[in-house]
Amino acid sequence: MKINGNELRIGMLIEHNSRLWTVCKLQHVKPGKGGAYMQTELKEIKIGTKLNERFRSDETLERVRLDEEECQLLFRDGEIFTFMNMSTFDQIQVSKDLIGDGACFLQDNMIVKIHLYDGEIIGVVLPDTVVLTVVEADAVVKGQTATSSYKPALLENGVRILVPPHIESGTKIVVNTSDTTYVERAK
Repeated sequence: MKINGNELRIGMLIEHNSRLWTVCKLQHVKPGKGGAYMQTELKEIKIGTKLNERFRSDETLERVRLDEEECQLLFRDGEIFTFMNMSTFDQIQVSKDLIGDGACFLQDNMIVKIHLYDGEIIGVVLPDTVVLTVVEADAVVKGQTATSSYKPALLENGVRILVPPHIESGTKIVVNTSDTTYVERAK
């Protein structure tokens, strides 16, 4: 689908210079002299290189549509994760590198979305939040509860995050998978 340069949004996937790019940062610039343009930071999907590019409103770009498959995590074998497509029941193997930092949040039987472009896997989208147990939490320092301070805690998956002072070891909490932050105590 063709779009104009001023229609770009963060998170869009575009084809530029015969490669797939995702828009990471975007700024509309209107200089005193000349026409306005969109200053973008693009990240290449396969290699991960970044590119700063300017697009004017009269330039046309090719917006890429992805196929999205709902899959369930079956098991992990070293650096390879095996998923089952929920509609065809085919097994799909994905490397940890393709999943990225979110791989530490994958749990058995978790439902994820796998993005495909021309039949090739280009990304795995995790749920927005996951429930994890706090394995270790620092003790509360006297007077620390008077302000909105946070303390470090270790989760069952080995990730360290900051939690409110009332969270103790053994507590189940909800964690945001995109920025690894505490959301709330699990119900």
